[in-house]
Amino acid sequence: MSTLLEKDPTLVRRPRRTEPPIPPARPPRRPFGWLPVAVIAAVVLVLAVLAGRRTAPSAAGAAPFASPIPVRAAEVVRGQEVAELTAPPRVPRPITRTWATRVIVNLEVVEKTMRLADGVDYTFWTFGGSVPGSFIRVREGDQVELRLKNHPSSTMPHNIDLHAVTGPGGGAEASLAVPGHQSVFRFTALNPGLYVYHCAFAPASLHVANGMYGLILVQPREGMPAVDREYYVMQGDFYTRGAYGAPGLQPFDMAKAIAEQPDYVVFNGAVGSLTGDRALHATAGETVRLYVGNGGPNLTSSFHVIGEVFDNVYTEGGMLAQHNVQTTSIPPGGSAIVEFRTETPGKLVLVDHALFRAFNKGTVGLMMVDGNQQGGAFEGQVSTGPYTPAR
Repeated sequence: MSTLLEKDPTLVRRPRRTEPPIPPARPPRRPFGWLPVAVIAAVVLVLAVLAGRRTAPSAAGAAPFASPIPVRAAEVVRGQEVAELTAPPRVPRPITRTWATRVIVNLEVVEKTMRLADGVDYTFWTFGGSVPGSFIRVREGDQVELRLKNHPSSTMPHNIDLHAVTGPGGGAEASLAVPGHQSVFRFTALNPGLYVYHCAFAPASLHVANGMYGLILVQPREGMPAVDREYYVMQGDFYTRGAYGAPGLQPFDMAKAIAEQPDYVVFNGAVGSLTGDRALHATAGETVRLYVGNGGPNLTSSFHVIGEVFDNVYTEGGMLAQHNVQTTSIPPGGSAIVEFRTETPGKLVLVDHALFRAFNKGTVGLMMVDGNQQGGAFEGQVSTGPYTPAR
């Protein structure tokens, strides 16, 4: 039978000792006993950081990766109208209606020989008879009925892929038309912005290289701020059997195209298309909006206007604006909306800032600004004279 002392060892008397008493042993630690505290501290720290990220605005005014992916649906369509189409550099008039409608786009494909440079001709494949093709302007929410008509004189089937289309092939499969036929398809313009369209019939690269591209603007349903001037400019690279400036009708050179070695890099389909009598115009103090695209098929454009700073650039043709931009990159199949106010009369020069393209292959355009100096932006030359360096 166990004794009380055996049942409760704490009642055992300690013997007297002359040496210092031995301290009582500490109770054993649990394995990893520090972990709960550390884990709790780490969780609190992470939650604090995440909370700070959610509440603190980023440089752009919103939390990173916080933009929702919207659910879009077609609006109720009222009536119909025929789209106003324009050849470059003209732009259709702004849309002022406040409702969605069916917009009928009559777009004819024509293969035709036109000027590429002075004394140089090329057989272009075109949407609407121009390079780039006709500018199309619709409103967000519009139902677009596109009627693609392939002229009987064409040598190839053609179709159209609009980057504004949410659907198979951007409409390419639904729009295929052999020579002498037309195809009609419909889509709803759900996403506002500036989009490229191009032929996608195989090989799509060949059709694009021959000039089959253009721009479609899906104007936001709220409209766009009014400006004094709007222009349509699109860059493209061309590949000819002869070198730059070789006279006569020049055929397409596939080997150069595959090697991405163009003989011509031009605005609006030809060397000098925006110079001389074809130059753009503005008056000092006016606001200018350029709808700029790049048909490619190969080269990225470094779009720049010598003598101006872009006040607003809507990169990639979307809704996000950057300000005070000197040069903007536009990839093949891409676009940008560029806005600025002209302050100084004189000559503004549009270029691809890959400058050998500009001055040796044709990517040069002009905007002639008349009127009076605005805001003291430029004084001009104040002196000139000989200079002798110090020895």
